[in-house]
Amino acid sequence: MAEHNTTGKEGEEIARRYLENKRYSILEQNYRTKRAEIDIIAKHKGILVFVEVRTKQNERYGTPEETINYAKRARIRRNAIAYVHRARYNGLWRIDAVCVVINQTKGAQRVSHYENIVEG
Repeated sequence: MAEHNTTGKEGEEIARRYLENKRYSILEQNYRTKRAEIDIIAKHKGILVFVEVRTKQNERYGTPEETINYAKRARIRRNAIAYVHRARYNGLWRIDAVCVVINQTKGAQRVSHYENIVEG
């Protein structure tokens, strides 16, 4: 497995534990659609939450937040809408991001959670 894939999986695991500690119920992880993958699908206080996880090993060349550009947000939104339609879900939903910076011992140096990163 390529190093960036390993880093991404480590970040997703850190994000999952972080969300579970905040009382999110994880429904799916690495949910595949035809065009992409939704990192985490969870439920929190009755709201379906699609979570994009962005992970970096350090911030020397930018932050994980900087990797969530307009095109990435649009792709996440399309995938969330497809999931909602496929599941025939009629409740509230939103898209969040969890940005993780991993330290040299593969632990979390920083975890930042951003709610509702894409306007409906």
